[in-house]
Amino acid sequence: MSDSGRETQLFFIALSCALLLQLVQLPSPIGPLKPWFLGLVIGYYALEQPRYIGLGRAFLIGLLADALNGAQFGGQSLRLCILVYLLLRFRYRMRFFPLWQQTALIGALFLNDCVLALWVRMLGNLAQPDYTHWLTPISAAFLWPLLFL
Repeated sequence: MSDSGRETQLFFIALSCALLLQLVQLPSPIGPLKPWFLGLVIGYYALEQPRYIGLGRAFLIGLLADALNGAQFGGQSLRLCILVYLLLRFRYRMRFFPLWQQTALIGALFLNDCVLALWVRMLGNLAQPDYTHWLTPISAAFLWPLLFL
């Protein structure tokens, strides 16, 4: 099998793992620290292998994630599309940043994602999350160096 075929398989395996990790419920003490694994994987591929992910694929993956999670349909699609757009827009700059600056930017992007998730919940008249909702960008920023290396 060619290297391109292996890379494609690896992309779909990583995507499947991220979707499955979104379904796993963590124990209540560490549950709020669970990062958005799908956003981390899609963000990694948007930076490193942009041929695998674009706005259209991000939208479709978000719809699939909403269907799997039973969440408000289109919420994750919007969040993924904005994340992918920002990462693709600043991809060439971010790749040359030191790892600590990339980590800070990923934390800021996931903080933006938390604001978007809150906004989507407000539009849908859903229950508002508590303060632990704001811990996910911190855990995503801590996991980014492990994922990126």
